[in-house]
Amino acid sequence: MQGVTGNAESDSNQSLVCGSETRMSEFSDSAQDYGKKIADAASRASDYIEQKAGVLGDKVKDLYGKDFREIADEAKDYARRKPGHAILIAAGAGLFLGFLLRNGRRVF
Repeated sequence: MQGVTGNAESDSNQSLVCGSETRMSEFSDSAQDYGKKIADAASRASDYIEQKAGVLGDKVKDLYGKDFREIADEAKDYARRKPGHAILIAAGAGLFLGFLLRNGRRVF
């Protein structure tokens, strides 16, 4: 009688082990897929950041050789041509500076 129940237990345990291996294999495949997706997204983000850093570097080089009055005149002209953009830029800069200054006064 023990031989019969022993074989049944053995088959049951083997079924559990095989089922776990199947689930682990599926989990491993899913993890590899997500890893590839994350690597692709990181690569695209890196390319985007490099591109924008190049544009920013070019703008800084353009500003480096200019006088403050020239920069102010260009800003005024831009504000006259696109007042909505100018307001949004000013609001964003104000929020950014506000967060910087507020965090500087915060006591922990």
